[in-house]
This record gives sequence, C-alpha cells and structure tokens, in this order.
Amino acid sequence: MSKVAMTQGARVKPAQWLAGTAAAMCLATWGQGAAADTPSPVHYVLDQAKSTLEFTFMQAGAQNKGKFTRFPVSFDFGPGDLAGSRLEVTVEIGSLDTGDKERDDTLKGDDLFAAAKFPKAHFLATQFARTAAGFEAQGKLTIRDQTRDVRVPFTFRTAVEQGATVGYMSGKTSIRRLDYGVGQGDWKATDQVGNDVGVSFSLRLTAAH
Repeated sequence: MSKVAMTQGARVKPAQWLAGTAAAMCLATWGQGAAADTPSPVHYVLDQAKSTLEFTFMQAGAQNKGKFTRFPVSFDFGPGDLAGSRLEVTVEIGSLDTGDKERDDTLKGDDLFAAAKFPKAHFLATQFARTAAGFEAQGKLTIRDQTRDVRVPFTFRTAVEQGATVGYMSGKTSIRRLDYGVGQGDWKATDQVGNDVGVSFSLRLTAAH
C-alpha cells in the first residue's frame, strides 16, 4: 500500500467518528426536547367549597335531584401523559342531601345506600383516553361493596389564579342503582323509583406541591 493511501485511510476514521458523535448528540438533544414537551402529570386536590357532585333520579314520574357535599378527590393528570394519570374519588354517603330530611333518611337506610354499613362509595380510574369532546376516565366504581366498570367522560382545563395553577373538571354519566344493590326489598321495583341515576360533577381542583 502506498504512503498516500495509508494517510487517506488514517484520515477517514476520525472523520467518521466525529460524524457519528455529532449524530448521537443531536439524537440525545432531540430526545430531551421531546421529554420536555411531555410534562409529568400534575397532582390536584379538590377545592370542596367550589365543587359540586349531583345526582338525578325518577320517582313517581317526577325527576328528583340531590347532591353529596363531601367527596375528596385526588387527581394526577397530564394531557400529554394519560398513561401516568390517575383519578380517585371517595364519596361520603352520609353527606347526601336532597333537600328533604325524610327522603334523605330513606336513601341512607338499609334498603338503599345502607350508609351505616357502607359509609363510602369509591371510584378509581387508572386508564384515560382522548375523545372528540375531551377525555374519558375508565375505572371501577364501588357502592355497597358492589364494584362495576364505569366510563366517565369529562372536560378539563387549567388556569392560573392569583399565581396558583387550578384545574376545572366537569362531566356527567349514568349508572344503574340496582347494579350496586341500591334497592332491596320493595325498593327493587322500578315502577316508582327508576333504575337509571344521572350523575354530574363540576370540580375546582388546586395543584398540590
């Protein structure tokens, strides 16, 4: 091999090494940028005073409504990281309020919610999906020790108020009370009290640090 060829061959290797190193650095930088564009989920907790959880049901042909006044929420949510998001809601049945004490006592009684034995309802969602209208939480709802799969559509937006990040979450769904045993004895009949119960919520959530 000539001295010129040997010299050219020696020059090729450093050039290739430099090109490879530059490419690797570009890929690493791009990867870091992509990760930065997908922030981790933010942890939110409920602002109870500015949130509502309401339900509607048919009784004797008329629509009735009620609400729960205590329902702690823990929400880890990132629109860019749905796989890492999580929603947990605990509803205190004793906080039920329909505006009629006699009806409230009946609903909390053994044949319906059985609040003394089952004081809390629980919803836990660890799967989320985007929809045309916003998002959908897929999880399990437990009432009276009966657990069923539930899909809850919702919208979510954030705002900065007085220097703090807040989230606004709202949506509605429908469940069947008899799927959860809410209706024993005479209350199993649906001619007076309907089986379908509408659930709607409007939550104000504050980012926890």
